[in-house]
Amino acid sequence: MGVIIVSAAFSGCAPSNEEGDFSGAASKVYVAPGKYDEFYAFMSGGFNGQLTVYGLPSGRLFKIISVFSQNPETGYGYSEETKPMLMTSYGFVPWDDAHHPELSQTDGVPDGRWIFINANNTTRVARIDLSTFETAEIIEIPNSAGNHGSPFVTENTEYVIASTRFSVPVPNRDVPIDSYKENFKGTLSFIKVDPEKGNMEIAFQILVPGFDYDLAHAGKGPSHGWAFFTSYNSEQANTLLEINASQNDKDFIAAVNWKLAEKYLAEGKAKKINTEYYRNYFDEDKQKAFSEKRSSVYVLNPKDCPGMIYYLPTPKSPHGVDVDPTGEYIVAGGKLATVIPVHSFSKMLKAIENKEFDGEIDGIPILKYDAVIAGEVENPGLGPLHTEFDGKGYAYTSAFISSEIVKWKLGTWEVVDRIPTYYSIGHLMIPGGDSKKPWGKYVVALNKITKDRYLPTGPELCQSAQLIDISGDKMQLLLDFPTIGEPHYAQGIPAEILMKRNKKFYELEKNSHPDKTASEKETRVERKGNEIHVYMTATRTHFKPDNIEGVKVGDRVYFHITNLEQDWDIPHGFAVKGLNNSELLIMPGQTKTIEWVPQKEGIYPFYCTDFCSALHQEMQGYVRVSSKNSNVELSFN
Repeated sequence: MGVIIVSAAFSGCAPSNEEGDFSGAASKVYVAPGKYDEFYAFMSGGFNGQLTVYGLPSGRLFKIISVFSQNPETGYGYSEETKPMLMTSYGFVPWDDAHHPELSQTDGVPDGRWIFINANNTTRVARIDLSTFETAEIIEIPNSAGNHGSPFVTENTEYVIASTRFSVPVPNRDVPIDSYKENFKGTLSFIKVDPEKGNMEIAFQILVPGFDYDLAHAGKGPSHGWAFFTSYNSEQANTLLEINASQNDKDFIAAVNWKLAEKYLAEGKAKKINTEYYRNYFDEDKQKAFSEKRSSVYVLNPKDCPGMIYYLPTPKSPHGVDVDPTGEYIVAGGKLATVIPVHSFSKMLKAIENKEFDGEIDGIPILKYDAVIAGEVENPGLGPLHTEFDGKGYAYTSAFISSEIVKWKLGTWEVVDRIPTYYSIGHLMIPGGDSKKPWGKYVVALNKITKDRYLPTGPELCQSAQLIDISGDKMQLLLDFPTIGEPHYAQGIPAEILMKRNKKFYELEKNSHPDKTASEKETRVERKGNEIHVYMTATRTHFKPDNIEGVKVGDRVYFHITNLEQDWDIPHGFAVKGLNNSELLIMPGQTKTIEWVPQKEGIYPFYCTDFCSALHQEMQGYVRVSSKNSNVELSFN
């Protein structure tokens, strides 16, 4: 309680430009000892490549889920079991830039089965299993560069949709960059999701003109079967985009009829393009990851597929595109626009039927702006980017330049409230706020700049999120809390949905890892040429074996360690002196492997790195390493 009070007091002393009454804020975010938060919040780690888990309203950090970056805390990407998760057509890529988490949905409502997140740099999409909070699968997206408009799900998670930010030659090849308009293309990707297991496969891609495709959202309700993608740089400039990609008053939202695309795919309209990409998955029974290489992808060309895609003119350099809970309104965030344009899905269908076109680009009809627009929100703040909904008829839009959240009413388009954020808000998140049934109690502001908000930590300052109460007519700032990496986007879901699915330990009898050690009686050490395989168990409070001799300099030593515990919250760690990759963190019932190549003769201690009991310090052992030509026999106990 004292920490909360102190925190609230500091908030009260924060910059003089902050306004509002914080007298009741502390009680609204305080979660008493032994009590749970009401919501899970999943925030992207941005440039740290991971996904972070927070509680709301407390803002407490619970976990960093390893996704696209190696993590020495768990051994992810270092252990032999998890290295395949980071394989790509460019080889082993141990880092990425993660931006947009997206919960799986059933009938347009987050269901708590999985959460997806994109990798911008080496284009990938990951699926995290929310029973274990671990990454279960990563698929690479070919013919794409800058996987920014991703991964947004359709109403029943039939597809994860994704778009390329950077257009590139398709297939990629060596061409002059100034041949951009001639050779560069964009792609919109539809990743099919197995409804039972969640396994992902790229079903098809759509080839589109060489714009920059920025963000996306799927339709819902009446617009189910459609997906919407923003684009900018309709000028198709390839240099000084800050100037040259801002010339046109309107760019586009691409509206894709994906059910019609499925029909064209079934009719054989797609061309198979040779390419190379990887699908990596983690087999929970075998406790190992596997990589599968793919060699082709189906690509649909709008010129061959009439009615599959249309462009909605949208001012100006649109960034976000969001669909309201009814599925009727498609809201754009024209970051250089003076209004928020809101398109009408029903008017769009009517305009298509009446062929109210204003030209076409590469076989894609451009619909007339006045024929599809439902309304424009005036005075929306400077730099409107993203919009979420509270399910009560109101929308909330982030304004990056004026650093505020603007609340406006659907249908009348009138601004009814606004609140400053600190500072430079990007995305914002309402739990379920991009679904058919938002839990509209809070909005979280995800900010880019935090100067003056926290104790300084050198030139590098922490990133920031802010929790705002939206349960009343007026928005109320409740809490600032620092985040890990850039909290680019987030998703929220009631805790009760996930808690009942949470796995507590891995059942030993289901562990089919080929290097599993099922009991201490099976522990052993084996030499295979210059490889040493140590089949080790870990329990409170010892490893077995705990003394190993006969290892030689230059041997490749593999520690296969099985945690025999069958109790919640009893992991064991493992590290040996001189190990130059990572420790291991092994959950109850798991088997993990780490490779170690000793370079010098000597005695090498190993120990448990995760405090597991009163005798944790005694959980240790030794490896004796002898010279390459030593005749010390292999032995252990």
